[in-house]
Amino acid sequence: MSARFPFSARLWRYSGQAAWHFVTVPRDISDRMRALSGGLRNAFGSLRVIARVGQTEWRTSVFPDAKSGAFLLPVKADVRRKEKIGDDDAVDVVLEIDL
Repeated sequence: MSARFPFSARLWRYSGQAAWHFVTVPRDISDRMRALSGGLRNAFGSLRVIARVGQTEWRTSVFPDAKSGAFLLPVKADVRRKEKIGDDDAVDVVLEIDL
């Protein structure tokens, strides 16, 4: 069974040395994804997903954020370039658990 999780959120840049960009998956969606993913998460709690922003789709993982209790979706530079998005832009995202 495949479930799709559409949402809108802001793109943000990690404040550390690396230039990683993320979208925070809303807490309610993160909770539903956790409930459905059962044994699919790895030892660190990450979960493989198929992500879509605009017309760009890619396979990646979402990572648990202990501070917010939500998943974080990394958005690579190639996706940001293709979709012409940057820091603090609102983006429409669709996630699907990658079985």
